[in-house]
Amino acid sequence: MADQKNRIKISWDQGTGYDFLISLHVLHFPDAFGLRGAWAAGVRSRLPNEVREFLEDVVGNFRTPLDWVYGLPSPKDTATVLLSLKQIPENERLTTLQLYPVRHPDMAELLNDVMEKGSWDQKTVNDALYIWRTHTKDVGSILGTPSSYRVETILKIYAEPATFGRRYLKALSTYYEVFFSEEEKRIETKLEQAMQKAQKLAEVKQGADLLDALGVKMRADAPEQNVVLVPSYWCSTVALDTPLEPDQTLALFGARPEEESLVPGEIVPDDLLKRLKAMTDPTRLRILRYLLQEQLTPAELARRLRLRAPTVTHHLHVLKTAGMVQYVKKGKNEHLYYAKMESIKGMYVLLKDFLEQDVKEVESFDLFDNAFF
Repeated sequence: MADQKNRIKISWDQGTGYDFLISLHVLHFPDAFGLRGAWAAGVRSRLPNEVREFLEDVVGNFRTPLDWVYGLPSPKDTATVLLSLKQIPENERLTTLQLYPVRHPDMAELLNDVMEKGSWDQKTVNDALYIWRTHTKDVGSILGTPSSYRVETILKIYAEPATFGRRYLKALSTYYEVFFSEEEKRIETKLEQAMQKAQKLAEVKQGADLLDALGVKMRADAPEQNVVLVPSYWCSTVALDTPLEPDQTLALFGARPEEESLVPGEIVPDDLLKRLKAMTDPTRLRILRYLLQEQLTPAELARRLRLRAPTVTHHLHVLKTAGMVQYVKKGKNEHLYYAKMESIKGMYVLLKDFLEQDVKEVESFDLFDNAFF
């Protein structure tokens, strides 16, 4: 399927293996995905200390290897991920998965050199820190601020690749047994339903229009792109993407229904909570009012609100995580934000449906009590 105007070709992929690795990422960066930090910490605490600490070092410092999952054979479920990883020699798992803090040739060369030598010096730390800081925009800001301590943690891993390979397989297997085996059963059908819904949408929307409808943003000045769309239950409110080839990108789109929560058994929908919390701040309400009238850059909003630009950027991030604002590129380095009216209206519907459903549940409980008393 091609859209000549937008120069975008769409293909599809699917598998619970994507969410297996993405869920680890979300559990370690819950704030970036609107997930309750206490619940995420509770899931992580179920892991043995050694495994938990190891995963904190790996997930906290490396990009998620979605491109590796893409290259796996179908059905690309968790069993496929673990089996494929087991078949890779221990000392080759780091390079096969291309686990780097930023995807850049200079970083890959530096880390591979550390792997070959089995050691590093202060110059290596400084060089890695410079590369990471210079190219951190390549993967966004979810991994946080680079530091010498974090660089040294990464270098220690690369200096002992076989040790990493052995511990990584054990950690993923343990995480699957402790948590994700049940989660996989819960989300498998949801992923299939989201794929069917997206492909049906693709019959009436193409190219950039389809990506926008699915919450996937592409650069306005991007060259011709081959975009592989993958449904994900765990990143429903934050679209993630990773390059596959120079002209090919893998992009995740949300597969979790608005009325559902990421927390199993939670009756209050995640999207409803995030949107209500986002609107409790008076500054964010003012931002929404401005953006419903016209598209504005963070600098323009800062002038109108008489606030510092970083403060406005923080509020925009909260609103974007809640799915209430989006942006398009303006020039090379600026973002032009606009309010998503359909998301705001959707919040009213979610709130109404939840409150009415809650009343019905209370009424049913009262009837049950009356039957016995």
